[in-house]
Amino acid sequence: MAGAGIRGSASAAIAERAARSIPGGVNTGMRALDPPLAFTRAQGQHLWDADGARYVDFHAAFGPIVLGHADPEVAEAVARATETIDLVGVGVSELETTLAEKVIYHVPSAEKVLFCNSGSEATFHAIRLARAATGRRLVIKFQGCYHGWHDYLGANVISTPDRMGTLDPISAGMPASALDELVVLPFNDPAAFAERARQLGDQVAAVILEPIVHTIGCVVASDEFLATLRRITAEIGAVLIFDEVVTGFRHHLGGYQAISGVTPDLTTLGKAIANGYPLAAVAGRADLMDRFNTRPGGDVFFGGTFNGHPMALAAAMATIERLEDGSIYRRLYRLGDRMRAGLEEITTRLGIEAQPTNFGSVFVCYFAPGPVRSFDDALKNDAERYVGFHRGMIERGFFMLPLNLKRNHLSAAHTEDDVDRALQAAEDTLRALTATGGGA
Repeated sequence: MAGAGIRGSASAAIAERAARSIPGGVNTGMRALDPPLAFTRAQGQHLWDADGARYVDFHAAFGPIVLGHADPEVAEAVARATETIDLVGVGVSELETTLAEKVIYHVPSAEKVLFCNSGSEATFHAIRLARAATGRRLVIKFQGCYHGWHDYLGANVISTPDRMGTLDPISAGMPASALDELVVLPFNDPAAFAERARQLGDQVAAVILEPIVHTIGCVVASDEFLATLRRITAEIGAVLIFDEVVTGFRHHLGGYQAISGVTPDLTTLGKAIANGYPLAAVAGRADLMDRFNTRPGGDVFFGGTFNGHPMALAAAMATIERLEDGSIYRRLYRLGDRMRAGLEEITTRLGIEAQPTNFGSVFVCYFAPGPVRSFDDALKNDAERYVGFHRGMIERGFFMLPLNLKRNHLSAAHTEDDVDRALQAAEDTLRALTATGGGA
């Protein structure tokens, strides 16, 4: 019954109930689906909706699911933790200590680490810390990068063409004073960054980026761009922050910094660290991390009742231990390359202007005239065709989030057969879209 529930009555009924008690019927702005789907089960590489339809899941909850849904070893570790200790909220546990040691061992920038619950919390704390450590206020971010919901960085993510070159807040209710302290620059333009950063000089507290901009699919920072960021931030005394909430633990246990060889001052981590359990972290240089008030004499507040929750810590330990021998990463990279190569062959054969792209387990199929290396390039993507492609894949039993520029993820639970069947579904979908001349 794969995909048959796309227009099912049970999902619609649950969505209608939800809308009466939850604004919009969903608890995050990008969860709404049209037509609505209500999910009742997630296991391995599959999702089931309320009408009993099964989907191969390539969404992976925006990326945390790196081992597969409800991974048995992760579930067993969490169950053991619940039998031993629950939320104490004071002191420290051995599990917190052991996981911190694991993160420090694997992540090049991590000399010390603190745990919180979400990527937004982690980036918030990192910016506050950078401002305290430098005594400066300005923060540089890049167009197309998303760093969470807070006012510090909530601007210029998926901007419309008419908003390019201006500060473009993601929400109403954001104070103008927050945006006054934010500078937005183009991604992958080392010359523009170097010029502006040197102009601002000792006003810049921090520079933050996604080293691969997965917010707009899969846009990899060039070696020159990262090297320039590292050199100029050191020159002007600013804190370089890698937001590895998506890239960390999905592409490498050391994050993209371990792949690129460029080490930031601070790193934010989340998502795949705990295979779907709510856990995030701030890590970095000891002299910076020791400014947090978790240490006597620290003057940067860090708090949260659920920080270091035993269930999330146990899930993270089990996840990292599964990933440590590298075999899962090697397999995920092979599957990602197989998917991209297959999409390249199909779109070329069908004469469709497309740029199938992947890095490791993350893949997208841009419908654009050339490689996508920046947000300007992403704006050239045919949004109607992109969303239409994802909708067609859902109808054929492969769940890809039907929103423009949203990425897809493979997990350790996916098989070569899943990829091959998805490629056949992709060809069928693209043939149908081409025949109708539209994307919807």
